[in-house]
Amino acid sequence: MPESTDLTSLESPLQNLVAMGGPVMYVLIGLAILGVLTFFYLTLTGALFAPRSGGRVRREVAQWRQSGGGQPPTSSGSFLARCNPMLSLSRRAMTGVSKGEPMDALRENLAQGAQKALQPFEAPLKIIEVIAALAPLLGLLGTVMGMMEAFSAMATTEGRASASQLSGGIYEALTTTAAGLVIAIPFAAIAAWAEFRLRRLNSQMNERLLDILNAATVTAPAEARQSPARQGERAPEARESYQPTRVAHAAG
Repeated sequence: MPESTDLTSLESPLQNLVAMGGPVMYVLIGLAILGVLTFFYLTLTGALFAPRSGGRVRREVAQWRQSGGGQPPTSSGSFLARCNPMLSLSRRAMTGVSKGEPMDALRENLAQGAQKALQPFEAPLKIIEVIAALAPLLGLLGTVMGMMEAFSAMATTEGRASASQLSGGIYEALTTTAAGLVIAIPFAAIAAWAEFRLRRLNSQMNERLLDILNAATVTAPAEARQSPARQGERAPEARESYQPTRVAHAAG
């Protein structure tokens, strides 16, 4: 008996929402659940796989510079270190500079790696942006449907329609509008925050890789310094929806 009471208490809020807002509320509730799950996925992915220029990356770059441009460390480190794509990118840059690889090819390779490091965040960010854009439109759809119901009651009533006959459709219209806005506002803020974070991560990757490539004039051998990199040339742009990824040239 208590289990049936708990089940009824859980179902009643959903039933009340649908009764107040009509069938559009099903779609709005589904969007809200999808948005919350996507946000948690984005947060977990960012905590594990975001490119971070942390202490380990800075220490390895400093040791590489002190060694005069030798081979970078190859130890795997902890699980979080292995998940950090910035660690592998910085090692790739240091290895390329140490071996005297052509700067054009090295910059292009690093730009592709930086773009690939940010790809896991594109899909969840797009989902959140779509939810923030669709929720107000669905609320407007519910508003139109509720007003249609209200005017239909007026048209089918002989004489003057009572307030009780009109209140149902108007209440449904206002409920769906409010629900759409309540869902859209926080997800729009989350999308803006996630986009800002991606821009910042992109900028940090560029700064770290630039620092390594610019060190080629000091640490790389003479053959590497005479590579075909040209002053003033920029790396190809990576096609990111939030900001292109660039790896600028090393002074040659």
